[in-house]
Amino acid sequence: MRLQFILSEIGIGLRRNLSMTISVILVTFVSLTFVGAAALLQQQIAQMKDDWYGKVEVSVFLCPRGSELPTCASGEVTPEQKQAVKAELASPELKRYVQTVYYESKQDAFKSFQKKLSDQPWAKAVTADDMNSSFRVKLADPQKYQVVADVLTGRQGVEEVLDQRRIFDTLFLVLNRATLISVGLATVMLLAAVLLITTTIRLSAMSRRRETGIMRLVGASNLFIQLPFMLEGAIAATIGAGLAVGGLWLGVRYLVTDWLGSSVTFVDYIDTSNVWSIAPYLVAAAVVLAAISSVVTLSRYTKV
Repeated sequence: MRLQFILSEIGIGLRRNLSMTISVILVTFVSLTFVGAAALLQQQIAQMKDDWYGKVEVSVFLCPRGSELPTCASGEVTPEQKQAVKAELASPELKRYVQTVYYESKQDAFKSFQKKLSDQPWAKAVTADDMNSSFRVKLADPQKYQVVADVLTGRQGVEEVLDQRRIFDTLFLVLNRATLISVGLATVMLLAAVLLITTTIRLSAMSRRRETGIMRLVGASNLFIQLPFMLEGAIAATIGAGLAVGGLWLGVRYLVTDWLGSSVTFVDYIDTSNVWSIAPYLVAAAVVLAAISSVVTLSRYTKV
């Protein structure tokens, strides 16, 4: 009997404030979509870092002919200097950080250059003698680049030590800033959702103030009086969370997996399983929003 009464009160409240309820659903949907998008973007960034940072190399460029750097004062790198760099990479100090070492000669570098840039007009004037020979170093832990750089930078015969991770740092910086923007917008929308849920519960409580007064007079507990209002907000917020999960699933399925996945194939993208992994947190966030709004409102507007 009590359950039937609570359900009927919930139905009455939702019908009386239908426009506000729809507003709560939409604002919750938009705000949690931003929250979910920010979470998915961070998962994508982490996945790209794991994939790309594991593939990049440290390039130890040896002195070419005509370099004016102090470490190249003797001119083009000599066989002795080259052997000293190779021995340093195999030394106990660096061996635990280095996974593999590959030597790229000037001819190898020139062939790679021709494959990538041979269609450029200025590339025809470049010869093999203009190339740098180098050691391509695959690190056991890409995060330990600085250890290798500190040991080899400034050594005679070494023109530059370059970490290929720098190529991706700008991209990851842009993506992280996009995440911050999403989080900022989500925070504003969550605040709007809290205010809307609070207003909806307040209007519902005020419109039924006479009924709640009678219930209090006949001995109904605070929980029994307040429960229908709390559930109204929770239902509206949960529907909004469900729509957010559905929207994110559709976005990942058709925009990321199908469209981007077929257009840009060198990136390991997130998939719909990532959406399901954050779905419980979005629903929990919706319930928390409703709970906060209920606590703020009900203690005042269900009193006689």
